[in-house]
Amino acid sequence: MEQYLTVNVVTPNGLVFDHHAEKVVAITTNGELGILVNHAPIVAPLGIHEVRVQRTDAKDHVNWVAVNSGVIEVRDNVVTIIADSAERARDIDVSRAERARQRAEESIEKAQQSSDVDELQRSRVALRRAVNRINVSKHRP
Repeated sequence: MEQYLTVNVVTPNGLVFDHHAEKVVAITTNGELGILVNHAPIVAPLGIHEVRVQRTDAKDHVNWVAVNSGVIEVRDNVVTIIADSAERARDIDVSRAERARQRAEESIEKAQQSSDVDELQRSRVALRRAVNRINVSKHRP
């Protein structure tokens, strides 16, 4: 009997990704987590990073998903990612992400000049999200 992982990525806006996979690699707040079939149950927080999904249909078929914070749960060969926001590489609007990066960089400069610590933190998060989306977009098929 062939075994595989079922991978779901869900955001408040709905299901972003739903496929079968041989392997999933995600970056948790404690480091990289590789998941294969029959992985032990786990729940872990995710940061702003990419998720790689090696699909079952071909060894070189990898989907990349930009995930902006959330939680990953693995149980009974089901990998569920609940994220604040997530986009598949093929769905990322690169020019929009570049504009977001530029806005975040400008906002960081203004916040540093005005010593607005809260705005500086928000701007740094926005920058990490934009850069993550730009990096993941480079993995388009």
